[in-house]
Amino acid sequence: MIGDANHRNYPSTVNTVDGLLAIEKCSAMAPRGAGVLSLRGPMAPRKNFSSTLIYGAAGAVAARGGSHAVTRFAMPATAAGGGLSATLLRSVWLPLRNPLMTAPPPYQYDLPRELIAQEPMSRRADARLMVVDRAAGDVSHFHVRDLPDLLRAGDRLVMNNTRVVPAQLLGRRVETGGRWQGLYLSSDADNHWRIVCKTRGKLAPGNSVVLLDREGRDTDKLWLLEKLEDGQWLAHLESDRPAIEALEQLGRVPLPHSIRGGQMVDADVANYQTVFAQRPGSVAAPTAGLHFTRPLMLSLDRAGVKFSAVTLHVGLGTFRPIADGDVENHRMHAEWCEVTETAADEINQSRQAGERVIAVGTTSVRTLESAARHAADPGELSAWTGETDLFLRPGCEFLAVGGLLTNFHFPGTTLLLLVEALMGRPLLEKAYQTAIEERYRFYSYGDAMLIL
Repeated sequence: MIGDANHRNYPSTVNTVDGLLAIEKCSAMAPRGAGVLSLRGPMAPRKNFSSTLIYGAAGAVAARGGSHAVTRFAMPATAAGGGLSATLLRSVWLPLRNPLMTAPPPYQYDLPRELIAQEPMSRRADARLMVVDRAAGDVSHFHVRDLPDLLRAGDRLVMNNTRVVPAQLLGRRVETGGRWQGLYLSSDADNHWRIVCKTRGKLAPGNSVVLLDREGRDTDKLWLLEKLEDGQWLAHLESDRPAIEALEQLGRVPLPHSIRGGQMVDADVANYQTVFAQRPGSVAAPTAGLHFTRPLMLSLDRAGVKFSAVTLHVGLGTFRPIADGDVENHRMHAEWCEVTETAADEINQSRQAGERVIAVGTTSVRTLESAARHAADPGELSAWTGETDLFLRPGCEFLAVGGLLTNFHFPGTTLLLLVEALMGRPLLEKAYQTAIEERYRFYSYGDAMLIL
């Protein structure tokens, strides 16, 4: 959207081709001498680079520059009361894609706050389901409970059986009495924890924190041992209890900030966990799996749909934002995952029979695609365990997955880039714009999308 200094907006069309950005239309009735105009919304860049102006036919204007460009246009004083063309723009900030870049900037969109789901549906399978047909380039609308009719006999759903641990921590600093917040990430055999934390003032190795249980009572002491990279700390729990056992007593459900500011209620203990969760280790739920119930899975089984389980313990890598939209230099945090021999055999049998392998959630996709890239024969999965920092983005080839059930994701994230890699930018934009128009519920407790 193009807007002027008086906050009036004018519809416009902006296209990019080989790094060339052209404003093709800005023809709303703009008043004489509208003055400085600027590009509004998520396309507005944060950096200032020079550019060369190219004036085309019919008043269209284009500019070449770096990965972002600033385009300054002078508005003729003789402008009529309407018919504002691109040549009338001045101080317009236009982000350009550098033709040498191999990846476009992440997809951005504006979401009304009321569409961010704060609670799950009272019956999980009543969540809405957008079905995306990649071959037809179209979308249709159902509910998750319709999956037995939408899937074929022989389709294989691959679920992530990780279990969310109550990883959110609250405490009191021993040295200052100040409040302290932390997030448990992992632990080792010596009961050394990896955490991220925040508090007022500066923390130093040797500081300690008294952890508080869910009722605000003092429990165990946590010692900060060493500052690590990426804002993490190595810490030691002053207790003989294993980490998972201790967290069950003193930890809180690690909700994303988009849900009630991250503040849990008692219902989240069950709501923020899949019904098939088995292996504790995640600090966030594989949210696509939250839609499944035991009765739904029984109905799917009766319809001939098959199930396989893999594991990926969700960590910080899922949430780390792409700084300044720099896809090329983004680094994923590694997350532990496993494909068992049983799961690999089941998936290979389905693929050999020409049946569809549909991942439930982006974590299942990354697990399967990581295993496929470590297999001796990429056409056949084998058992694999390890840490993955696989970054699936447009241009990547999918070796193991033929479809995906996923929630609607935050703009500008690696999760959205994975979905774009599977369905393409035009269809991704169509699906998300339709979801907003149709008032779908977004993010962790929101509705789902089935990409086939």
